[in-house]
Amino acid sequence: MARRSKARYGFWYRSTAALVKPVLFLLTKHEWRGWENLPAEGGFITAVNHISYFDPLSYAHFQYDSGRPPRFLAKSGLFAIPFVGMMLRNTGQIPVFRESADAAHAFRAAVDAVERGECVAVYPEGTLTRDPGMWPMTGKSGAARIALMTGAPVIPVAQWGAQEIVPPYAEGGRGARRFRPFPRHRTTVVAGPPVDLSRYAGEDLTAEVLRDATEDIMAAITALLEGIRGEKAPAERFDLRRSARQRRAERAAQGGRAAAPQADVAEEGAAPEGPAPGSAAPEGAAK
Repeated sequence: MARRSKARYGFWYRSTAALVKPVLFLLTKHEWRGWENLPAEGGFITAVNHISYFDPLSYAHFQYDSGRPPRFLAKSGLFAIPFVGMMLRNTGQIPVFRESADAAHAFRAAVDAVERGECVAVYPEGTLTRDPGMWPMTGKSGAARIALMTGAPVIPVAQWGAQEIVPPYAEGGRGARRFRPFPRHRTTVVAGPPVDLSRYAGEDLTAEVLRDATEDIMAAITALLEGIRGEKAPAERFDLRRSARQRRAERAAQGGRAAAPQADVAEEGAAPEGPAPGSAAPEGAAK
């Protein structure tokens, strides 16, 4: 792939790259494909799978050398870390304030950045994948919403290998180290052609439209990852919310089973049937 000019990069972006790139060269052997799919001019969105806490660095290296600097949607807590926060702010990254009144500010900032002709990088899964095979999960609608509001293209990006350096959710200890720097690991990053969202043009941004457009984006990322890994993804995409509901239901069922022996003891102790005189029935009890 031919390298593009990085003339649009400012002092802080170049300074950050000067600090980080030598570390990446030390830790990784990279394989990059698809720069030709990144627009040379104009705003666009990249939608990237998330497999490791290390992969923002390996992906940023790919994007930096393409000549189009990414503006990440990053967790607001990172901006509070000394030096890291300074670098994030000065390189134009966008803080995301989750579960607060400021959450919409990140979305507006992302739309503004795209309309100014910049690249906004989005992890549509919203967190590290919990899929057992590390395939992309169901996505959140941010990337699709920005694209449909601005008319900017969405470039799917798949990456693989960063999880060998920093395993996802590793808790440390023997056989599960949090950081595996050596031997050098190969990291692969591939950008695909823009996702075809033309069938949604002019449509109201309903929940159904955003869900379908988001699935089109996730399918494009998954197809790229299948090519990298040389294997097929599961037919059904892992749904983090559904999984969380199932876990809650299982915990509730286990709690009910644990409570059953206590009820047996109460009966054996001749506990009075129903609430004691003058007491209220428990909330939710049959009346």
